Amino acid sequence: MRFAVAALVAATAVGCGSAGSEGRLTVFAAASLAEVFPQIDERPRYSFAGSDELAVQIREGAPADVYAAASARHAAALHEEGLTEQPRVFATNRLVLIVPAANPAGLRSVQDLERRPAKLVIGAAGVPVGDYARQALTALGAQRVLTRVVSEEQDVKGVVTKVALGEADAGFVYATDVASVAGRVRVVELPAQAQPRIEYAVAVLAGSRRNAAADAFVEELLGRRGREALRAAGFGVP
Repeated sequence: MRFAVAALVAATAVGCGSAGSEGRLTVFAAASLAEVFPQIDERPRYSFAGSDELAVQIREGAPADVYAAASARHAAALHEEGLTEQPRVFATNRLVLIVPAANPAGLRSVQDLERRPAKLVIGAAGVPVGDYARQALTALGAQRVLTRVVSEEQDVKGVVTKVALGEADAGFVYATDVASVAGRVRVVELPAQAQPRIEYAVAVLAGSRRNAAADAFVEELLGRRGREALRAAGFGVP
């Protein structure tokens, strides 16, 4: 079911028609890149979803040319399986906790999640933003906060939406996702010792029939235009 939905999104995300019929580059990218990638290059046919879900689709033979993940681990795994060329890190990010603007649970720190009866929404296990959140809680010795989880989402946009709509008291997201819900949420910063290392990696698919275009997209992403767009969107660049 998830594959069918993602395939439908891919077919309508940017333009219509299939990549094969139009000869357009198909880029599978993490949901947190949905705003910035079209600013870097509007021509490809994009499919945005959780990095883990996109990796599953690639393993099942989905026709992609480029894979951009919010976790270098996911990109490395596909490379080790012979499904991509060598991944390259192109951006970094930070993890933050967001709460609704009204902050009904009165949360002012991550530690408050242990002290107050808050409803927490988090990325599912295997979804990079969910894994990063679990790493942060482990670093704080606050794993019992996971008992507050009321929903596990398949990508970071699901977490952002639930908190912005007030359906949860808090959620762990990337710092770059806050701009899309500015005024509807507040940001609670994580202690430095809890901040995970978040690196985004991009790779050309080994089976791509558009290698030249795929290589050009990666070079554009790593070049001046890509770096400027990423910085403007709040990402760090290596």
